[in-house]
Amino acid sequence: MGGTENTALAALMTEARWGNGQFARAVNRTAAESGLTLSYDASSVSHWLNGSVPRAEARPAVAEALSRRVGRVVTYAEIGFPGADTNRAAALADLVRHDMDPTRRGVLAGGLYSAALAVPAFSELGDRLGTAHDAGKAGRTVRVGSGEVTTVRRMTDHIATALDDLGGGHARPMAAAFLANTVLPWLEAGCTPKVRGELLAAASDFVYLTGWMAMYERSHGLGQRYFLQALRLAEEGGDQVTYCRTLRGMALQAASLRHGAKALELADSAAEAAPAAGPRLVAFLRGQQAHGAALVGDRRQAFGRLRETEEALSRADGRNDAVGGYDEAAYQFHVSGVLYALGDLPGSIRAMRRSNRARPAHERQGRLHAHGVLAARQWEHGHIDGACETWDRFLTDYAALSTSRGDEHFARLRRLVARRAENRAVRQLRERAEDVARRKAAA
Repeated sequence: MGGTENTALAALMTEARWGNGQFARAVNRTAAESGLTLSYDASSVSHWLNGSVPRAEARPAVAEALSRRVGRVVTYAEIGFPGADTNRAAALADLVRHDMDPTRRGVLAGGLYSAALAVPAFSELGDRLGTAHDAGKAGRTVRVGSGEVTTVRRMTDHIATALDDLGGGHARPMAAAFLANTVLPWLEAGCTPKVRGELLAAASDFVYLTGWMAMYERSHGLGQRYFLQALRLAEEGGDQVTYCRTLRGMALQAASLRHGAKALELADSAAEAAPAAGPRLVAFLRGQQAHGAALVGDRRQAFGRLRETEEALSRADGRNDAVGGYDEAAYQFHVSGVLYALGDLPGSIRAMRRSNRARPAHERQGRLHAHGVLAARQWEHGHIDGACETWDRFLTDYAALSTSRGDEHFARLRRLVARRAENRAVRQLRERAEDVARRKAAA
């Protein structure tokens, strides 16, 4: 039913330089990213301009489509729609509790990734952490200390190990449970200003890892919301390392979704936010900048950043963090991504092989993803037998892991082998893939 003419929406469409049909198609495409099928057309937009409002589940797609077009976050209020704005990050407590609720998890997982989100900037908060917070907690009997901080950091390493051993499908629910049942109550407990800062920093690292797993499981809206909460905790805890590492994770997410300009913007912001950093962190950040530059076609910057990455990595010590680490395998993965983005498919394949040779044996989840990427590129290059060998290695890990990204690679494998039945290696691969599918369905 129509109502008052929506002049706010009309003004936004003018700013976006969109006609009714263009706007409707953009909303449908954006909604499809979260698995929602819409069939709006020019007449639908005419109804909105006359005061009607699309159904609740479609409104985030309308806001996101407009946000991407005009290059800034557009709220429901600006559009003239009722209701809360889903573009704003929820409080960590609400996010985790909803993530723990099976009836809500699918909604969160399907949440839209915001490509127009403003890049946050790190700010020093000085003494804000201390007296104001602890004055409010002074009357509480529950207090935490350095032991709780150590527990959070140990659990971060434990979940990172579980991610490699079991896959994100198993590791992320474990992480969400620990956040809900342990970390959140500790963040509300009384403590000294020093412990408060350390606990916030440890929590930010754990939330970053949880967001990384959500991203890896293709729940991009959820992953972005976790990343934003990790940024907030890192800022409050004065932890610039986790802050810039989280921005780098957000850059990788943008790159995986083919938002090249946003990926470069976030990678540059991560580098700018970095404190006086050791060579491994410098390499970590420069590698992402290289990939972002390649995605926007800046060859000179991309290769310049790769040289900086290689030089920094050569000066790094032997220790590599379980979360947010960077090593030769990661560097060669970046090289491969840069070359692929710039159109050098053979070079990309060679670099991916070097990455796989350098990857530590325990990194099963990373190896599975790398084999999926390499096999797809080998197939694209026409090296069918070589691709089949790589896909076979992929299946060995995929059979043992629960991972949405692995499911994505597996679906591609099955589509490809269905088209090349005349090749013996392809037929054998298809038979093994079908066997793996049956085993997973029965598990």
